[in-house]
Amino acid sequence: MRTLRAACAAALSTLLAVALTAPPAHAGTGTDVEYQTITGHGGIDIPALVITPTGHEGPRPLLVMPSAWATNKLLYVGAAKKLAYESGYQVVSYTSRGFWNSGGRIEVAGPEDVADARAVIDWALENTDADPDRVGMAGISYGAGISLLTAAADDRVKAVGALSGWADLAESIYGNETIGYQAVEMLIAAGHLTGDPGEKLLEMEREYRKGNVQPALDLAPERSVSTKVDALNANGTAVMIGHAWNDGIFPPGQMTDFYRELEGPKRLMLSAGDHATPEAFGAVGLPNETWAELNRWFDHHLKGADNGVDAEDPVRVKPNNGRGGWASYPDWDAVSEGELSYGLGEPRRSWTNWQSTGALEEGAQTGWDYRVGAGRGTTAESGTLLLSGALQQFADIPTGVSLPLVNRSYAGVWTGPELPGGTRVSGSPEATVTVTPSASDQSLYFYLYAVDRHGTGALVTHEPYTLRGVEPGAPATIGVEFEPVVWDVPAGHRLALVVDTEDARYTDSGARGETVEFSSPEDAPSGLTVPTAAPPSGAA
Repeated sequence: MRTLRAACAAALSTLLAVALTAPPAHAGTGTDVEYQTITGHGGIDIPALVITPTGHEGPRPLLVMPSAWATNKLLYVGAAKKLAYESGYQVVSYTSRGFWNSGGRIEVAGPEDVADARAVIDWALENTDADPDRVGMAGISYGAGISLLTAAADDRVKAVGALSGWADLAESIYGNETIGYQAVEMLIAAGHLTGDPGEKLLEMEREYRKGNVQPALDLAPERSVSTKVDALNANGTAVMIGHAWNDGIFPPGQMTDFYRELEGPKRLMLSAGDHATPEAFGAVGLPNETWAELNRWFDHHLKGADNGVDAEDPVRVKPNNGRGGWASYPDWDAVSEGELSYGLGEPRRSWTNWQSTGALEEGAQTGWDYRVGAGRGTTAESGTLLLSGALQQFADIPTGVSLPLVNRSYAGVWTGPELPGGTRVSGSPEATVTVTPSASDQSLYFYLYAVDRHGTGALVTHEPYTLRGVEPGAPATIGVEFEPVVWDVPAGHRLALVVDTEDARYTDSGARGETVEFSSPEDAPSGLTVPTAAPPSGAA
């Protein structure tokens, strides 16, 4: 398998080398492309693509780009050439440890991966005309995580572009103590297919198959830049984050939390899409808003360009639906300008009149309880990893539901009043509800929909939540913070909240025959708060 991967990589490298070394469009400028083998941590071989601009005086700013999970050094071939040819960067893109024909084994962004990145920087400073005072790193997904971790460990890295990365690995794969089943299975399969998993990854997989996630949680802090934010702040690293609202591997909430903690120069861009889809085309050199902004980011922080980056509002968001444009804010908290606050009224079993089955109403609605069966899904779902987010991004097709068809015997359903002028959901909605499970472990799935007059709902955002080790039959009041989103609810639509106990994207805790009771006691009323903002002028 490894021999086949190496042969495929060599063949693809040859084909792309021809494209990359085509004559430049302007005399005196161009790029020289070399394939190098760099010695990484422990003496392993790291295949690298080294792109050197011609017609640009040195020393040049250096950009080091680790590959994403299951990919190789050719991932950024188009973007790397543009950065070198058009902007004069010395670029080194390399295959991360353990993947394809790179040496070593997959260490899941462990200390070995950081040491490899530092070794690549060392090599570039010794073997190219790169400026040691102007070093940046950028990457997608796995490459983004390694870039951030390296910047925290090495103060030579002055600027980072982290696209579709993670800050908190545990929160990403085990948010609210719920396993992201589709994401974990995809990552494991891709690792085996394209690389050589290390012993730590194999041990995590073995225990995960037994239902034990503790080994993964034990390793997560060292591999999470959220635990190293003080080092980034001390280094003054300039960090740009690009992310998608529907990222099913590394949900955006852990990145907005991380962004808040950064004290140095920073920028956050959030837009429609799933994991890595907003910037994928830019990686191969096609026009792309995220990569264009990343180029400006590096130009300012590595080349000293007076391009206005430092004077602009650093938070930029684009709605997850429709064709609304970018809105800019001075910080993440400013994204939410107001809120809609609802109390959860008593649900009903009949859904003949679906609009009144359970109400989202002004003020607290207390003194009711409502029991549903557990371990059986409804038509409310979060969608399919990568596919659903891509459909939302490229075709404006949301993950939908017919609210009348959601089985009220297995879910709580609440609908709000019609919004005559519509609204913009902007930020992280929050729900509070008291639940009494019949078992000690129980998963719950919270969905917020925008619903039209026919009862057809578009999924605005969702959040899994698992109660673990609770006393069966004892009530527990929980607060759930949904993943952040910007979503334009059309005029005449209404919001709806659905809570059930099964979702194909996650590993569920709960079984048929068990029950969950929802209630709203007087001392802890159940409710929903939805942050809002006015759309920017002209962003219909």
